[in-house]
Amino acid sequence: MQPVKVLLAEDLSMIRGALIALLELEPDLRVVTSVGRGDAIVPAAVRSRPDVAIIDIGLPGGDGITAAAALHEQVPTCRTLILTAQGQPGTIRRALSTRVSGLLLKDAPPEQLSKAVRAVAAGGRFIDPQLALSAWDTQENPLSPREREVLRFAAQGADTDEIAGCLYLSVGTVRNYLTTIVTKLNARNRVDAVRIATQAGWLT
Repeated sequence: MQPVKVLLAEDLSMIRGALIALLELEPDLRVVTSVGRGDAIVPAAVRSRPDVAIIDIGLPGGDGITAAAALHEQVPTCRTLILTAQGQPGTIRRALSTRVSGLLLKDAPPEQLSKAVRAVAAGGRFIDPQLALSAWDTQENPLSPREREVLRFAAQGADTDEIAGCLYLSVGTVRNYLTTIVTKLNARNRVDAVRIATQAGWLT
């Protein structure tokens, strides 16, 4: 039986090396390539044709979920397993909407990683129970795409005039958007709205 070929995407060299060593202890798993950037995943997968891509959610050069979606398009035979340090509900929902095969917390027991790889390689799905509960318990993102766009600029410290200029909107329209956002999120002000949306993963 051929071993499961694995691509590993993790930007921190020490963690990447530790994960490779951990996976290589399993006789039925083989790391065929590893990368440290999101935009390197698809080219590496095209060359090595892995069965499973283990992708850290926070990567330079494109986040892990975006990379997983691109991988589905370019190398559809490759299954994807996302690693995350935090279980933000909105992020989990976004990952699931891009048809990732698995989600695993980075602080999960080591044996869970090989178990998850085998599960997704066999065509199944593997969702860390804590992440599944987090996604189940949260409400859907109440913000429209335009409201999220406005709030992203506010999160970066842009004032009303700057947001209006960037989005080609009137200042009054931006103020209306911000008022609606604060109301929808039951926030005290725009700063509180940014906090609530960020914690829920709605600005990713």
